[in-house]
Parts: sequence; structure tokens; C-alpha cells
Amino acid sequence: MLNFLQIRNYAIVKALDLEFAGGFTCVTGETGAGKSILVDALGLLCGKRADTSTIRSGADKAELVAEFEVPAGSPASQWLEEAELDDGCVCLLRRTISENGRSRAWINGTAVTLQQLDSLGERLVEIHGQNEHMLLLRKEEQFRLLDGSGDYTEDIDRVQERHGAWAAIVREKQLLVNEAPLDAGDLELMRYQISELESSMLPAAQFTAMEAEHRLLTRGGDIMAALEDCLQSLDSETNGAGPALHRAVTRLDKNVRLDPDIASAAGLLREAAINCDEARGHVQSALSRLDLSPERLSQLERQLGTQHDLARKHRVEPEQLPRVLDQMKERYERAGSLETRLAALDAELETALSGYRKAAGKLHARRETRAAKLADAVTALMQELGMEGGKFELDVRLDEAAAPTPRGSDQIELRVSANPGMPPGLLRKVVSGGELSRISLAIKVASKSGLPAPTQIFDEVDAGIGGDTANAVGALLKSLSTNGQALCVTHLAQVAACADQQLQVQKRSENTGTRVETSLLDERARIDEIARMLGGRLSEQSRAHASELLAIASTRH
Repeated sequence: MLNFLQIRNYAIVKALDLEFAGGFTCVTGETGAGKSILVDALGLLCGKRADTSTIRSGADKAELVAEFEVPAGSPASQWLEEAELDDGCVCLLRRTISENGRSRAWINGTAVTLQQLDSLGERLVEIHGQNEHMLLLRKEEQFRLLDGSGDYTEDIDRVQERHGAWAAIVREKQLLVNEAPLDAGDLELMRYQISELESSMLPAAQFTAMEAEHRLLTRGGDIMAALEDCLQSLDSETNGAGPALHRAVTRLDKNVRLDPDIASAAGLLREAAINCDEARGHVQSALSRLDLSPERLSQLERQLGTQHDLARKHRVEPEQLPRVLDQMKERYERAGSLETRLAALDAELETALSGYRKAAGKLHARRETRAAKLADAVTALMQELGMEGGKFELDVRLDEAAAPTPRGSDQIELRVSANPGMPPGLLRKVVSGGELSRISLAIKVASKSGLPAPTQIFDEVDAGIGGDTANAVGALLKSLSTNGQALCVTHLAQVAACADQQLQVQKRSENTGTRVETSLLDERARIDEIARMLGGRLSEQSRAHASELLAIASTRH
């Protein structure tokens, strides 16, 4: 549930702080007052792409913050736990958009990617826009609504798993079929190249170590002179740093109790003397291991030269030769057993396809049962939405001849009759935009029935509706808040009257610019706002009508 929304320097909003309650909340106000800014801000907090043009004029960045209540065990709570971002039952989202185009996001104070914000956002909020009902004509949306309201997630996962196994075998077979066949000459050349690499190639780690040794030997004289000079500077009895430090420490130790600075200096010099001793040991070790043998240098140059020759021959870097060898050996082995492997893959494909078909058939049965229940519920809601005698059908057909897909072998068709006596026809052909909007709303309500839902936000989805239908739409939107929270931006008084809370958004012009204000309306102010929505002009008659709407809505719920 959304508890709190804070907006800073976004669009025409300089500063806005809003608190929300559970149940059904309507956001109302004049056209252009900034109502949809609240929806857009929440969309950005839930991972939508940002645009620097939304930063308020004169500001260098926009900042958005939202607090959500996250019940234990909810999808959002589980996601937060898995991502190690949970912080009890409250989730705080924050996002900034800078004028240089950079956008940053945080979840519970931890910086996250936009993909993470989007993944969590879809578990916290569902935003339904003004033209979203057009999505209902897309197959992807139809499957999402059907499967999202079912209780057969395991069946969907099993189909996806079986499809993945089948697809992997198909890919392997295609690779083998696409490989150019190797004749006797090709095989003989490949055997020679494999033998040459196995006998002459240096392992990557050994090649790296030998190159380092070669660099050391080529600079051996300079390195030996530097080491001997360093050893002289450290170890000389007359002017060496090590003996001089030890002598200084010995003399200071006799006086450390007389002055704390003397004690501190003695301690530092003692550490320096110890470091000098350790450095001398490392220098001596390096000198003892330094081999300036010309024979060793010549041996390294021969071996490294062979490695570079092989790399040029195979057109790779020397370190990549082991990978070339592995690829050649795999190709050689495949060439010798191509027909056998293809036959084995055909048998594996048959088994994998049988497993997929079985899983797809079980998923179809579950979908068919759910589709019948969903169609009946939508048909019942259509009667309330001004489509008396209308009928909704959701036909799920199993196409066993179709190629496997991750979502199964089902085909979905939505049929509807918006008027009595008319046979149902394909949804995209027989309904108007207004009817499609209402049917879409009915499907959303029916598919959410009895299920815990995240915060539902509707941005003027009731456009083009009026009269008794508007009353029904308000009632349906309110029903979506039964198991959660629903917010609706609306121009319809009938819908606003059904709300548990009503927020009014107003835009005010000032000398310094435009300011957006919001207020949670009390009973008297709510009557005035609904009266304004009914007729635009306040009067005793419009207020009486508003009071009547509120009274009817309260008795209905």
C-alpha cells in the first residue's frame, strides 16, 4: 500500500507532500491542474524511463520519494528479501533526475539499477492508463490477464522448462546440420594441426610466466646493478641505512622515559629499521634467483617464438591457443560421429517434444477451467456496466500441431456481444472504444477477485462514460480496493462519490511561477468539489445533487 509520496521540482510541481490511506481514493480537479503528474511520478518511481524535460524550469534536478507498506509474504516482500534490500514492513523508493540526463535510484537507502526498480515496482503498483484498454486486443495481454488470475503457476513453469529443453536440442541439431562436412583431406590436416598444437603449444599460465622471465633476462644487467646498489645502500656498515637506523634506535632507547616525543621517534625509527632488514632480505633473495645465463635466454626465445608462430598461423593471440586446440578436437570428434549424434538428437527431440506436449496439455486444461469462470464473471459485470444482455466468451483452444512456445500450445480468442440477441463476435471487430474500455475494466475486476493486489492506479480510465454506467464504474473501481488500495484520477462525479477519500488538486499562478496544491477534502469541501464536477458552477441545486450522490454511494457500499 502506498503511504506517502513526495515530489520536488518535477513538471510544474516545486514541492508536494501527499499522504495516502487504504481503500479507494479519487484524485480530482480542473483539467490541467496536474492530477496526472502524481501518476507519472509514481511511474518513474516504479522504473519508467525518465526525460530531462520533466525537471521543473529553473531547477537542476527533480527528486521523487514514495513509501510503501509491504506485508510479509507478499511478492514485493519476497523480492526485497531475495535482493537483500528488505527493511521490515516498509519500503522507501527514491529517484533523482538531473539536467545532465543522469538518473539515480535507491531502494531503502541502497543505490539500485533501473531494472531493479522496475522489477520491484511491478510488484508494488499496477498503473492503468487512459488508452490501456487497447492492450486487450493483443494476445500477450490476453494471456497475461488469464494466467495472472489463475492458480497454475507451476504448470506454466513446467511448460517453459520443457520448451527450454526442447529448444536446446533443436539448436544443437541445427549447428551440426549447418557445419560443412569434412573430407579425408580436411581430417588429415586437422589431425596434423591437433598433433602440432599438443606437442608444441605452451599452456597459457606457462606462456605468461615465460614471457615475464624473458623480460627479466633481457634487462638482467640493469636489474642486477640496481639490486647490488640497493643492497649497498641498505647494508653498508659505514653509510648503510639499516645499520645507521639500528644505532639511532639504540641511543634513543636510553632516553625514551624522559620525553614522549623521544619515545615516539624511537618507535618510528625501530619500525624503519625492521623494514630495512626485510627489504635487504628480499633484495638478497632476488639476487640469488637472478639467472643471467645466455643459454636460458636463448631457450626462452625459441619456445616463445614457436608459440607466436603458432598463434599467427591460427590467427589468434598466443594465450588463446589452448581454446583453439579444444575447438579443433571437438570439431574432429563431431566429424567422426556426426551421423550417430544426429540420430541420437532425433531421438532426444522426440522425447523432449513428448514431454512438452504433455505439459502443454495439462496447462491447457487448467486454462480452460479458469477461462470459463473468468468469462462468466465478466459477463455478470457487463450487465452492471450498461451492456444488459451482453455476453463475454474466452475461448482457449489447444493447437497440438503448432511449434512449441514458452507459453504453451494454446490459442486465445475473446468474443463479445455488447447487445442482447446478437451472437458473440471477435472482440476487435464488434465493440466500440467505450465498450472496450468497460469490458477491459470488467476483466480487471474479475481477474483480481479474491486475490491480494498491489496498489492499483487508474488514470482517467473512465473517459467517455456517464450516467448510471458511471455509477457502476465507480462501484467496480472501489471493489478493487477491497484487498488492497486503489487510486483513480477522474473527472466523473459519480466515480468520485464512491471513494473513501478524495484528494483535490489545484493549480495556482503566482508572481514567481505556477504552484500545485493538493488537499484531502472533508465532507463539506467534498460536496463542493463533486458539485463543481457535476455542473462547473456551485449552487444549492448542484450541492444537493452532490450530497445525494454521496449518500447513495455510501448506502451502496
